[in-house]
Amino acid sequence: MPDDVVLAIDVGGTKSAVGLVRRDGEVLSSRRRPAGVERGPLPMIGDYVEMAREVMADARLPTSDIRGVGVGCGGPLDPNTGMVYSPANLPGWDELPLASLLEGNLGLPVWIDNDANAAALAEYWLGAGRGCDPMIYFTISTGVGGGVILGGTVYRGATGNAGELGHMIVQAGGRRCNCGSRGCLEAYCSGTSIAARAQEALARASESALGRLGRPPRAEDVIALAKQGDALAGQLWNETLDFLAAGVVSALHAFEPRTIVLGGGVTRAGQDLFAPLQERVDALAMPRLAASTKIVGAELGDDVGILGAAAVALSRGEGLFPGAR
Repeated sequence: MPDDVVLAIDVGGTKSAVGLVRRDGEVLSSRRRPAGVERGPLPMIGDYVEMAREVMADARLPTSDIRGVGVGCGGPLDPNTGMVYSPANLPGWDELPLASLLEGNLGLPVWIDNDANAAALAEYWLGAGRGCDPMIYFTISTGVGGGVILGGTVYRGATGNAGELGHMIVQAGGRRCNCGSRGCLEAYCSGTSIAARAQEALARASESALGRLGRPPRAEDVIALAKQGDALAGQLWNETLDFLAAGVVSALHAFEPRTIVLGGGVTRAGQDLFAPLQERVDALAMPRLAASTKIVGAELGDDVGILGAAAVALSRGEGLFPGAR
């Protein structure tokens, strides 16, 4: 079993997870805890180290039998140096040497990558993108992230931060995005942004079931009420699909992937998202490019964070990951 197992750390703004994962994708043991971001980075790193020791004890594996540690974390970050630079959902993580801190505590080599890149690797390895190269992954959740698989590995760009698909501009001069720009895909299609747009729309037109919820509307309310025929919810959902189609088509035209995988909480809308999105993509995309690409839902669900972090270690650890170069 030596060199066949990695530790996987999923750094989340809401939940943290650590797992011990085999090369074939089997999760031998795992732990999850609330992230507690208000405590700052060092107590959180302490949690990861404690959970790592717990899962190793569960599996009765010594450190010498573990190849290394993979970490999926929100960016910006540098996967080559292991530094993290002020992710929006991790206050206090400013120029944090995450890899070296973990290495010092665990005595193992550590590789880090953007969490969306990690999820893209996981879906390429075990999920909806198995064997599909090139492959593009979008996660549409609290934010919108992405990853691009080219030649069996993540395309990282000049400084390691390529694939920020949520920050493609889909509306020039549009809504302000968390990244500081305007008109980004994330500013229209993330769950947070759908909810914010719904609240803004209610201030202009209150005749909607969205206004009778007794609380601020959420993205899932917009989706559910659009399906029930509520006019305002339907308008908001159609606008969301229009912007999402613009982002998907832009990525399709740039990379001509074999598969585009969509994951994240907003995709729980199922065919209320995938069917109308496919219609819009077919109408907007160059026909030859659209014909060579399929759009599918992610398959790994709640396990994608741990499996993605494992894939980071396996892909960077001397070619242990299938398809890595």
